[in-house]
Amino acid sequence: MSTVTLKGSPVEVNGHFPQKGATAPEFTLTDANLNEVSLASFAGKRKVLNIFPSVDTGVCAASVRHFNADASKLSNTVVLCISADLPFAQARFCGAEGLDQVITLSTFRHPEFREEYGVKLSTGPLAGLCARAVIVLDENNQVLHSQLVAEITTEPSYEEALAVL
Repeated sequence: MSTVTLKGSPVEVNGHFPQKGATAPEFTLTDANLNEVSLASFAGKRKVLNIFPSVDTGVCAASVRHFNADASKLSNTVVLCISADLPFAQARFCGAEGLDQVITLSTFRHPEFREEYGVKLSTGPLAGLCARAVIVLDENNQVLHSQLVAEITTEPSYEEALAVL
């Protein structure tokens, strides 16, 4: 178990957060078309996992916008924006914002992802959602970078995440 903060108040995070050098666990999540998508669906590509509580918050929306702008500059790389939001909400947000360089994935059918990736908020007002994190994987799903953001209301370090690509 880890601890992060939400506006300065401690929040417990359950699960095993992948560290640099580890192999990322396989997952299955739901895409905007309600299809089941696995980590293996992106075989041979580098992956940026932008994990956050909800696209309906300012900081989460900012991270999706930021990674969308960066994604077009990355070769052989997909940016996966992962939250517990329903696929409809994710698609509505990206459509309204014109964000077409990221892939949104929902944990709503597969809540086990949250613990398997060590991002399950288990206490506080956001309990049950994902903590804010960024995990960068190479083509073979080896972790190149991982950041569990210490304060949920702050953005991740985009520069550090993208520097490993």
